[in-house]
Amino acid sequence: MTKIALVTGGAGFIGSHMVDNLIGKGLQVRVVDNLSTGRLDNLKHISTADLEVDTRDLNDIESDDSIFKGVDYVFHFAGIGDIVPSIEDPMKYMDANVMATVRLLEGARSAGISRFVYAASSSCYGLAKVPTTESDAITPEYPYALSKYQGEQAVLHWQKVYGLGANSIRMFNVYGTRSKTNGAYGAVMGVFLKQKLEGKPFTVVGDGEQRRDFVYVTDVAEAFFQVAKSKVSGHVYNVGADKPQSINRLVELLGGPVTHLPKRPGEPETTWANISKISSEIGWTPQISFEDGVGKILENIDYWQEAPLWTPDSIAEATKTWFHSLS
Repeated sequence: MTKIALVTGGAGFIGSHMVDNLIGKGLQVRVVDNLSTGRLDNLKHISTADLEVDTRDLNDIESDDSIFKGVDYVFHFAGIGDIVPSIEDPMKYMDANVMATVRLLEGARSAGISRFVYAASSSCYGLAKVPTTESDAITPEYPYALSKYQGEQAVLHWQKVYGLGANSIRMFNVYGTRSKTNGAYGAVMGVFLKQKLEGKPFTVVGDGEQRRDFVYVTDVAEAFFQVAKSKVSGHVYNVGADKPQSINRLVELLGGPVTHLPKRPGEPETTWANISKISSEIGWTPQISFEDGVGKILENIDYWQEAPLWTPDSIAEATKTWFHSLS
């Protein structure tokens, strides 16, 4: 019998690649995505025979909803991912990243779903030592990080108390095709791609020597699948490339002029995932090099034509609360 997977946020960046991964493995997929940041165009290449799409918000779905019926796997990517606005509107993040997760957990519990994988964030580590292991201190620096960590805690609690076969993956700096093109000031990759399309300078924060553990999105999707099909439960795994890259290296690969912005408080100098746990227990390792990943993005750069163009002035305005709250 064909297995069924439920993917929340499945029309979004990582979620749509998860859908591709599952369809490629012969699964039927149900997507729940309220389209606040996701795009149905990300799924248009998939046959409707293999895919169902529900555009309700997770907080509007009850635990006995038919969408959970017959599901074998849940992959939970839905939520709000912008960091800067979380300081201004923390309640919105708690609703989307914590309470919606609890509703999904209750649906999975009610339906007797056996496997649940939660998309957590490495931001829970805050200004961490590197390379960072899963047992390192949890020190969220802003409400987004806190909300994602609290969502993870709920997932692990449902595993412990109710026996749900759940695990959590703390993603580091995921990049790739279909990354977000709308909404608030956020991830560096999307900001830079629109700037390149418009022939504008890349807005580099600080001196550009800060490093990020960029991991390609298809590698991340495969990590989620491998964890889902494993027999482990109640585990937390880091997923990164284990090869931090400087922002200056990214600029070099993209090609273009640079303007520098003030360094922001509360941001780590380096993010770097120790991935020995997932490699040894699950057998996952990343396959796409940073150079190849950036190349794939440049081949599809027109995807970011409609993204907002961020300038030094608009970034300064968008991050004003950040500087006030975290300085």
